[in-house]
Amino acid sequence: MITNERQYRITKTWLARFEQGAAQAEQGAAGLDPRLVQAMRDQYEGQAEELRAQLREYEELRAGRIRRVAVHSFADLPNALIYGRIAAGLTHKELARRLGVSEQQVQRYETRTYRGVGVERLQAIADILGMKTSGSVSLPRRTPTGGVTRTLPEGDNPAHPTT
Repeated sequence: MITNERQYRITKTWLARFEQGAAQAEQGAAGLDPRLVQAMRDQYEGQAEELRAQLREYEELRAGRIRRVAVHSFADLPNALIYGRIAAGLTHKELARRLGVSEQQVQRYETRTYRGVGVERLQAIADILGMKTSGSVSLPRRTPTGGVTRTLPEGDNPAHPTT
């Protein structure tokens, strides 16, 4: 995911390099097995297409053409906040000013995908960005023994860390 203009410029540079690499691979393929040439071309094109998709997504967000983001779990919320900042046209610096924190703090929030950030702060960010939520939360079912139907995989349960 591209989250700022610097990453956008870097991604565009990498896309140009992959496209150039694909063209050079094609030119230098004389005498190589056609399957090898196709594999090289596919590798470059696959990488280039992934970069194009990231560039398109960022451009669409930045232009305000993406208005909704699907959130299927709490784990999706951090990316939704990042998308919201981009769609609102705010830089890290501007969001930081509105939050009353340093630009580096906002960069850390996003780099760590808001890991460890409290609910109140997340709500403050969503409010600043003008984000609205809708939908529902599915509540757990009880088992006949009175427990819930799911447990966290080993290592994912903060109450019982593996290290």
